[in-house]
Amino acid sequence: MNTMTLWHITGWEFAALAFAALLVGFSKTAVSGANTVSLAVFAAVLPARASTGVLLPVLIAGDVLAVLTYRRHAHWPTLWRLFPAVAVGVVAGTLFLMWADDGIVRTSIGAILLLMAGVTVWRRRTADAQEEPDTVANRAGRVKARSYGVLGGFTTMVANAGGPVMSMYLLSAGFRKLGFLGTSAFFFLIVNVSKVPFSVGLGLIDGHSLLLDAALAVFVVPGAFIGKWAVNRINQRLFEQLVIAATILGGLQLLLR
Repeated sequence: MNTMTLWHITGWEFAALAFAALLVGFSKTAVSGANTVSLAVFAAVLPARASTGVLLPVLIAGDVLAVLTYRRHAHWPTLWRLFPAVAVGVVAGTLFLMWADDGIVRTSIGAILLLMAGVTVWRRRTADAQEEPDTVANRAGRVKARSYGVLGGFTTMVANAGGPVMSMYLLSAGFRKLGFLGTSAFFFLIVNVSKVPFSVGLGLIDGHSLLLDAALAVFVVPGAFIGKWAVNRINQRLFEQLVIAATILGGLQLLLR
């Protein structure tokens, strides 16, 4: 892929990417999964395949800030339970990207966004009937962890859209806010860093894309600080409703593009 085309974005398009980068920082320290909006913006402004490579280092920057903020609250047994299945999903996603052209990737991202919106709606409606935290240690819990892990690995490799999948899993495991954010922070930092060699091998990340990332990473920092300030003040229900609406619109835009 010739990433030189990334330099042909307009000022308004860069502003949209900058806002999406700020939202990445916010989502990493406040509302996990909100960066599905960022995914839609990146895929709308940039070629679909290129957008996944440009967005990945921006997400890693947000992950680093989230780990620094919530590092004391991670639950490592849960992380070790998920990683093997996630690795399978990442490999499957890499094989898919080797085969799929830009149109298929764009359509897939749109479909994944709509799927994630549906998952989020379902999660919110069943939030009052969550399983007890200790159920994740039994056989059914292990099967659930593997299922979510594979789906999360595939969606995060193909579209950087594993957030809603992992959010649903962590909430169903009974995590409170800080434990949720701390575990999620380490999970996505490790998974996203592990995706870098695959993305480089696929030609999705190179020197040109990294220069654009360097400019966009500046906007992740204020987003993370805003998220840290807002995490105990935000009206989560209203914000999730706005995220769901924006995700659905972004998914439809990509499918109809």
